[in-house]
Amino acid sequence: MELTNLTITQIHQALIKKEFSALELCQAYLEKIESEDKKINAFLTLTRDLALSEAKKIDEMLQINREIPLLAGIPMAVKDIILVENVKCTAGSKILENYIAPYDATVIKKLKAEGAVILGKTNLDEFAMGSSTEHSAFFPTKNPHDLNRVPGGSSGGSAAAVAANMCCYALGSDTCGSIRQPASFCGVVGLKGTYGAVSRYGLIAMASSLDHIGPFTKTVEDARIVFNIISRKDDLDSTSLEIPKIEYSKLKIENIKIGVPKEYFAKGIGPDVEEVIRSAIKKYESLGANIEEINLPYSTEHALAAYYIIMPSEVSANLARYDGIKYGYFTKKAKDLIDFYLKSRWEGFGEEVRRRIMLGTYALSAGYYEAYY
Repeated sequence: MELTNLTITQIHQALIKKEFSALELCQAYLEKIESEDKKINAFLTLTRDLALSEAKKIDEMLQINREIPLLAGIPMAVKDIILVENVKCTAGSKILENYIAPYDATVIKKLKAEGAVILGKTNLDEFAMGSSTEHSAFFPTKNPHDLNRVPGGSSGGSAAAVAANMCCYALGSDTCGSIRQPASFCGVVGLKGTYGAVSRYGLIAMASSLDHIGPFTKTVEDARIVFNIISRKDDLDSTSLEIPKIEYSKLKIENIKIGVPKEYFAKGIGPDVEEVIRSAIKKYESLGANIEEINLPYSTEHALAAYYIIMPSEVSANLARYDGIKYGYFTKKAKDLIDFYLKSRWEGFGEEVRRRIMLGTYALSAGYYEAYY
């Protein structure tokens, strides 16, 4: 049995039946990372001691026949923009190269309560700004299916790690496709839920009104399992929602209405992409779903332009905190305070991050705020 190929449900059943131990499973994944990640570069940090310690705790529970949660003992990875207490969190940037997280993000607290085994932190485009994981300040990540191709981004490390069976599932973040696009590139399942369904507390902010946390998994069932655990209201995030707990297994597809925006099949769509989407629509129709063609003319036409005002404006505001004084990287050579600020930020941030900060600062400036933002 190849332990690293199994799904969440398969691992859970096998642990209960004592077909292998949580420690054996954890070690199998760590060995896989050691042998495979030299060529893929999915991980920025390995949390070996943390992972082995949690795996041993789960084995102790199993030895005395205690019931274990569904995610207990199952090795996973975390995009390096989500805080894990006492573990380095770089956001893929030199400016946070040596930053140690002082607390757990809410999603990490929830997963730790379930007994999840955290293998490490995964690579990303710097501050989640990019779509190829080539804009990491440390190294690019490769697509495990073809090392000459990118894994997508910005959560490319998480997607590549799941695709290469270096973890059973992983967490990523999505601001404008950063879970969905790398999941597609790497052939895994990626889920961006409704805004507010998952708490953003402990996610290093890029654009706060657009940021989401979500899972990468091997199957849709696994995505449902992880999402059910990390979602719902959190007092530490005022934008989080109290969503009802749904018994997905009881949902019938005959009761579902699916809207298909005709604007999405406009000039420029790849013929092979259109074929896959239309075959999926036919599949849903054959299963009894009600398919309706709808119009989204205004939002489709202006969505990208609106995004490229809102996103850099929020980037400019959120990244103003990295000034070299409170924490993070700072320059060693400066003439005065202003020079210190400018050099610290210039040396600490990469080119793509600086570009978005400048665009956002321009859009928010007194002379252009009304015209743009």
